[in-house]
Amino acid sequence: MQSFRTELENPVVEKDILELEKKIRLFKEGKLDEESFRSLRLARGVYGQRQKGVQMVRIKFPLGIIRPEQWRRMAEMSEKYADGNVHLTTRQDIQLHHVSLDETPQLWAELEEDEITMREACGNTVRNITGSPFAGIDPVEPFDVTPYGWTLFEHFLRNPIGQELGRKFKIAISASDEDDVRAYLHDLGLIPKFKNGQKGFKVLLGGGLGAQPFVASVVKDFLPVDQLVNYATAALKVFDQYGERNRRNKARLKYLIKDKGIDFVKDQIENEFQSFTTEQQEWSKPKKYYNAVGDFRIEIPLDDLAFENWKKTNVFNQKNSDLKAVLVKVKNGNLQSSILRELANLIGLFSQEESRLTIEQNILIRSVPEKYLPNLFNGLFKLSLADFGGGSIRDITSCPGTQTCNLGITATYEVSEVIDQLLIKEYPKFIFDNPIQIKISGCMNACGQHTVADIGFHGSSIKADGKVYPALQLLLGGKNLGNGEAVFAEKVIKVPTKRVENLLRLLLDDYDKNKGVNETFHAYYQGRGKIHFYDLLKPLANLSEADDDTLIDWGAKERFLPQIGVGECAGVKIDLVKTLIFEAEEKVEEARYFLENNQRLDALYTLYSALIQGAKALLVQKGEKTNSKNQIEEAFEVYFSVFQNELKIGSFSQFIQQSKTQKPSIDFVENYLGQTRKFLNRINQLTDDNKS
Repeated sequence: MQSFRTELENPVVEKDILELEKKIRLFKEGKLDEESFRSLRLARGVYGQRQKGVQMVRIKFPLGIIRPEQWRRMAEMSEKYADGNVHLTTRQDIQLHHVSLDETPQLWAELEEDEITMREACGNTVRNITGSPFAGIDPVEPFDVTPYGWTLFEHFLRNPIGQELGRKFKIAISASDEDDVRAYLHDLGLIPKFKNGQKGFKVLLGGGLGAQPFVASVVKDFLPVDQLVNYATAALKVFDQYGERNRRNKARLKYLIKDKGIDFVKDQIENEFQSFTTEQQEWSKPKKYYNAVGDFRIEIPLDDLAFENWKKTNVFNQKNSDLKAVLVKVKNGNLQSSILRELANLIGLFSQEESRLTIEQNILIRSVPEKYLPNLFNGLFKLSLADFGGGSIRDITSCPGTQTCNLGITATYEVSEVIDQLLIKEYPKFIFDNPIQIKISGCMNACGQHTVADIGFHGSSIKADGKVYPALQLLLGGKNLGNGEAVFAEKVIKVPTKRVENLLRLLLDDYDKNKGVNETFHAYYQGRGKIHFYDLLKPLANLSEADDDTLIDWGAKERFLPQIGVGECAGVKIDLVKTLIFEAEEKVEEARYFLENNQRLDALYTLYSALIQGAKALLVQKGEKTNSKNQIEEAFEVYFSVFQNELKIGSFSQFIQQSKTQKPSIDFVENYLGQTRKFLNRINQLTDDNKS
């Protein structure tokens, strides 16, 4: 493997990419263990997939914002390095699949030419910041949240406090009380408010999906915008300090809140927040794309009926009544690069700004002059992207499932297609009259967000008479209630995947026949209750007369066999002593880099993390508990006497707290860096002595 070279003008980005290339080389040469390498590549968007020898690359688009030239770049990268397909996710990322590990640095370098990053798209980091695709154009929004979300993105990108958390940390910022990006599902959720002439946010904390979904707790009814960055930073620091670090399945913020209580977490955040002395005054904005729509001849729609249906479901009003927002419905979130390139051209022709991804795996083209809707429709129609039903029961969300994911149990794309065809043929009236949401995940981890749907499915299996059947777990009754409130769907019954059509027929026929006037599906479910639906669908779970076809999943040719690998969603890490010390020493070098670039606060936080990591190495070897940074700090006190004469500090707590309490002068940071090196050298010696 030859060494990679980049000529990027941004030295910070260049350093990042060269570091990835270096670690790939060391890993290939057997000089870096797999677990250490995994942590690094995940934080740079490189993720293992189901197929051996290739990677999934996740690429961040903060707030879902994409300019036309960035769309073209994605098409080019997909053709050059992946399988010619891009996948839109439920958190406004884009994924490329079947990428060679060796080519990921070059891929990243070429993405950065159009200001696209892979940094912190995966791993135990602050993930992509999700934002309302209607921000700035929503007729009911209190104010445009775009600058505030973008500032958070820039603040946390490469920020030392968010690089090696106990697990991932997700942030969402909605445009209004409608909460269109589901702030309640996130570690930190923000809903804009306008109070006494001042802009601010309702702040939610500790939401999450997965096998145990949590609705986030309200911690502030109104946080002035100038305090946003500091409060978000304080929340992250508390999670970093107290969050679980050993038990992966308990390492999210929602479990810290469950364990310690919301009042404890709020108090710790307030204490941290009060230590900040500055308020945010300058707000960053994404690079804007503006293109004056040319003087085109207004076209006649190629298909009048399709055009009218499309306008009913896929075209939305904006603040400016002369402009419209157009939803491009993307089946399963998948687009071929050739189609994507033409779509970018259409956006450039008919939109006056950048497009945005939605959390339903679609694309919102904004600020289209109303008179040019027929022109845009015709362009989308030719690309097979003028499908109607945006936001309707046909707008089905699905994760990749067994297509590429290690954790996928059953197919999702194929089930989605089967359901879609059933709706078109047998239930067309539901597409226009009932805002029912269907979401599908390949497993219980809810990447398809099935737990917040009216009708949700996740992949599973059923064992009966010595046979294993591919199955779907049905959940019913999920609902976004707005303003940060929600109801999660309940598990009702598990049925073989091949019976999903009959399941939907029973559900929709029962609802259509018995619902009240204007009664929503959610209200109908709440009124009837879980037992009603279990009894209704129970015959479909009977396998006494199941045929051989029931043993084969949708889209498969062979009999079903569950094949579940190891997921990397949280950046799994084995706490080997040598790995911990190696990473701590690397942090010292990173701190030196920050110091040389006059980023003294970043240097100090990185040194603090190095000290915690070194202490953890000795504690792990001695069998002590190391579940959180706070616990590490307390447990290490009994071992610190070994260091006291050399470091001249009374306690371990005093030693590490200097990074927070001392004025960050150049002399102090230099001295602290030297002390940290001495500490790690001694840790190295002690752990080696203990081995012998």
